[in-house]
Amino acid sequence: MSVRYSPLFIVTRFFAISLLLTGSSEVISAETLRVTRDLQVFYSFDQSQGAYIKDRSGVGQPLDLKIDHPASVEWKSDRLQILKPTMIISSAPAVKIISAVQRSHSLSVEVWLKPVDLLQDGPARIVSLSNNSNLRNFTLGQDKQKYDMRLRSTSTSANGIPSTSTTDKTVKTTLTHVVFTRDAYGTASIYINGKQVQQQKVKGKLSNWDKNYRLILANEVTGDRPWLGEFHLLALFSRALTPSEVLQNYQAGPHPPSSPKLTKAEIIAAENRWLFETHIAPLFAKHCLDCHDSAARKGQLDLSLKSAVLKGGESGAVLVPGNSDTSLLWKQVHSGEMPPSGDSLTGLQKSLLKQWINGGANWSIEKLDPALYRHASPTGSYWLQRLTVPEYIETVRASVNVDIEKEARDLLPPDLRTDGFSNTAYNLNVDLKHIEIYARLAEIIVDRMDVLDFASRFSKSRKLSTDETMRKFVADMGKWMLRGPLSDREISTYSGIATTVASTGGNYREAVGLIIEAMLQSPRFIYRIENQRGNGGNRPVGAYELASRMSYIIWGAPPDRELMQAADSGRLQSPEVAVKQVQRMLLDSRARSRSQLFASEWLHLDRLNHLRPASHKYPKWDQILASDMHEESLAFFHEIIWEQNRPVADLFNAQFSYLTPRLAKHYGIKPLGPGLRKYDLTAIPSRGGILSHGSILTIGGDDASMVTRGLFILEDVLRGTIKSPPAGLDITPIPSRPGMSHRGIAEQRIANAECSGCHSRFEPLAFGLEKFDGLGVFHERDQFNNLLREDGEILFPGEAKPVAYDSCAALMNLLANSPRVQQTMTWKITQFSLGRPLTAADARDLEQIHNSANKAGGTYASLITAIILSDLVQKTRTENQHAEKGE
Repeated sequence: MSVRYSPLFIVTRFFAISLLLTGSSEVISAETLRVTRDLQVFYSFDQSQGAYIKDRSGVGQPLDLKIDHPASVEWKSDRLQILKPTMIISSAPAVKIISAVQRSHSLSVEVWLKPVDLLQDGPARIVSLSNNSNLRNFTLGQDKQKYDMRLRSTSTSANGIPSTSTTDKTVKTTLTHVVFTRDAYGTASIYINGKQVQQQKVKGKLSNWDKNYRLILANEVTGDRPWLGEFHLLALFSRALTPSEVLQNYQAGPHPPSSPKLTKAEIIAAENRWLFETHIAPLFAKHCLDCHDSAARKGQLDLSLKSAVLKGGESGAVLVPGNSDTSLLWKQVHSGEMPPSGDSLTGLQKSLLKQWINGGANWSIEKLDPALYRHASPTGSYWLQRLTVPEYIETVRASVNVDIEKEARDLLPPDLRTDGFSNTAYNLNVDLKHIEIYARLAEIIVDRMDVLDFASRFSKSRKLSTDETMRKFVADMGKWMLRGPLSDREISTYSGIATTVASTGGNYREAVGLIIEAMLQSPRFIYRIENQRGNGGNRPVGAYELASRMSYIIWGAPPDRELMQAADSGRLQSPEVAVKQVQRMLLDSRARSRSQLFASEWLHLDRLNHLRPASHKYPKWDQILASDMHEESLAFFHEIIWEQNRPVADLFNAQFSYLTPRLAKHYGIKPLGPGLRKYDLTAIPSRGGILSHGSILTIGGDDASMVTRGLFILEDVLRGTIKSPPAGLDITPIPSRPGMSHRGIAEQRIANAECSGCHSRFEPLAFGLEKFDGLGVFHERDQFNNLLREDGEILFPGEAKPVAYDSCAALMNLLANSPRVQQTMTWKITQFSLGRPLTAADARDLEQIHNSANKAGGTYASLITAIILSDLVQKTRTENQHAEKGE
């Protein structure tokens, strides 16, 4: 079978991959140097004929314009001349422009034009998004010798008054570049030929733009504001261009050359490159690297490095670009020899591999990391996330000041742990049981509230009215409780409750209580819901969406009033404002609680609640000791992260801990006194770092299994991958005996050819922990008097050779200083922050987060700040509303 892709599909991904690899955040043509980031529509007026003007932006559904009277215009080779009054108007409302501007509260209108004279007034409409002479979202017009911009906001009239105008004698009858910009802070500017000529404040938000208005050129919809002249270029953006960007587009000129056409060879290369990065690289990572990475190199073949692949293996070259028939790699896959075990390749995978080789075998990634391909789900596609139980509790507490923790934890089903965390979005389902419990909890919450006092925060009225007073009350209270403005339909729905109560003789308190109860059961309260509508690409998240992302990442709770005010002002998307908010929020005690929840989930500390060691082997074990171990790890984490503000990687080798007297005795350390106290462990090097805590060492079970301890280090510390054991394999732990310690048993497994491929990757990681028994007590000899060791070697994922260590302390230092471990902590904290698995598509953003945090010290605070400022939080991938079925 053969898999082919359309030219548009290929070219789109070609440019997407190019941007990804170059790190550009803007789409800039190499020839024209035009800035086009956040472009919404683009008209070049160079089609030379026809009654329609094509939207060439390539963004979403094209917004083409129709010339109402084609005889009134004359097409030139690179412009359109308006000779007589006519309308050039979109057939449908300009929804994609309006929606984008409503989200960003900013825009730019750029036009290259040449007025026919200096007498046109009204103002004469150059470009408008309006309904008639008195209702508009914006209009750029000519008022004799001035340019005038009317912009509708929540602080101006529906006609866009007061307007922003240039001084007199600005308009010339020569070809002119005119740009109007308005940023989210309300600063409006007009530029003429690259120079700013006017600036003033246009306060308010642009959320009140009417979505029914159409885009029109050279007139008003009513036909009574004609403009005559030449159009050379028109572009609309959903953000304010900077002065340097305005100058850049001015210098690009009015007639940028057409986008360069890709040759057939370039199209094939683009397709081949995209095919590798989306299909072939994940295929190699899943099926090949266990045997053919830098460490294993079976047959002397390393498929993890581009340079190594080009060298081939012991049989010579394995790839012949353009010819699968002579490529050894294809021959072995086609014959079924490869992969030799595990899941065989499907017919589709084989077809894609053959197609990739025949297309040129473009290996565009220097080093393949299997961890990148563990999850194939598309990044950014989680627009609906149910609140976890802790988040629900904190959201109720922050929203209505009611503590519902006991009831919520008793009644709600526990969140299930998936991919290492219990806040993984795809696993946060809601069933009928949840719905019934949320209804019951809503009743309890309202019963505990002082409803009238809460209502007074939003309205001083106590009248059970059904007029605009109630609607405003509902809108204000709903915005607070549901973390963003309500739609008219939502306001009507909630206000209708008051109407019903009034009609049945109820009172104000009853009505408000029922409205609150309904809001507490709303999907907008129980879920974090975001707008996913778009063109399939990335766009900035809305201000209130960003506020919720920030608050739930940092606090696990909803935005507070200051954060909501920042969203109201439109300033939250500013990096400077966002950083100040993050710094403020990190001082809140909820930030510490949230970080400790991360630590508990990452280390799976709740496991201690269910730990039941064999009583004959560990007769002194009880839940009090389990609780002490739990407290030790969280107090240690808190000290490193918050009190000392040290790099996160210091968790692995810091020479202190927090112990109760009982836990100290358990470890063989002399107690310092009652309660949980800080202990200096510099004289006990084996106790340095989180991995020497009983809470972690108990992962090995009663027999201190090197398998489970090693797997924990591999997967949760080194971000390594390993296949599951073959089905039917007996994995019952082999007990130690006289003359054979657990390490000796592990070394036998590693020496076994059938086992070594996997076990050599993770069991040596636990060798340094052999002296700790199943409950973390340090011994020089085991129960059979076998001498125990703490030397070993560590193979960092992606490296060819292991690094030796001679003690537990040396192992901890290797981990703390390892770039791989430091990157793992970035990944783990980011994964918990986003509430979803990370994929190869996130790699570039994660690298930027990691580098930014490291420059700021590699602390938890620097990591959270970098995550908040990253595109993973600032932007969202939209769902293509206009995609063709089956595309």
